[in-house]
Amino acid sequence: MMNHPTPMTAYKADILIQALPYFQKYSGRIVVIKYGGNAMVSEELREAVMSDIVLLTLVGVKVVLVHGGGPEITATLKRMGIESRFSGGLRVTDAETVQVVQMVLSGKTNKDLVALIQKLGGKAIGISGIDGGLIRANGPLKPELGFVGEPDAVDPAPILDILHAGYIPIIATVGSDADGQSYNINADTAASAIAGSLNAENLIVMTDIRGLMRDKSDPDSFLPHVSVAELAKLIESGAVEGGMIPKVNCCADAVKQGVSRAVMIDGRIPHAILLEMFSDEGIGTLVTDK
Repeated sequence: MMNHPTPMTAYKADILIQALPYFQKYSGRIVVIKYGGNAMVSEELREAVMSDIVLLTLVGVKVVLVHGGGPEITATLKRMGIESRFSGGLRVTDAETVQVVQMVLSGKTNKDLVALIQKLGGKAIGISGIDGGLIRANGPLKPELGFVGEPDAVDPAPILDILHAGYIPIIATVGSDADGQSYNINADTAASAIAGSLNAENLIVMTDIRGLMRDKSDPDSFLPHVSVAELAKLIESGAVEGGMIPKVNCCADAVKQGVSRAVMIDGRIPHAILLEMFSDEGIGTLVTDK
């Protein structure tokens, strides 16, 4: 006697069939995900994000995860009696702080993410921008910021080697200059440079907001799509400020470097990455050159 599928089983099958064109679109393509915000703080959201990444890998997407770790850095500095200071959305990083940044990002945050990916059935290798000369840093970005740099050059070879071996690269955003001096590099800026060097299909930037608004006080002014030129106007008008400025510039720079799509999504939504990649409408603000 033939067993008929339940409505829920049929519904699940229908979802998979609808997702098939997106699986085909991204299979074998590189997608860079900048991971940060509340999605790093909440244990539930952290596991949802890592589950998404494992799933993407299983359907053939070459995921590169780039992470910061602001909350953990701040907490560690506080325990050490060091005050955290920020300027223009960037952490002021003196000689003592840059050592803490490197220790926390490369030694704790990075390895915690590797362990979680592997717990969920994925395979990951964690590195920093210092390893293999991945990110050659140029700094200081501004004298008042201390050891805060920006990517002067990115060598994608270590990332491509890890991908070729079947692992997910997880990258902590510290880099070093030609003299071996370590620099704290904003994770958004690093993700953009890495995506550009890899000629990535997609750059996804996780934030703590729905996306960009033309008027921050008006939810109805949400912008599902903006051009690079429009982003500059939003910054000038004050609609984008503080920590969102590096994220906006990150998306604009990635598009200028040839990345096909750059999008800011709300990382507070469980499985936001899948919702963005496997639907026509997406859930964030898409940035394109026009």
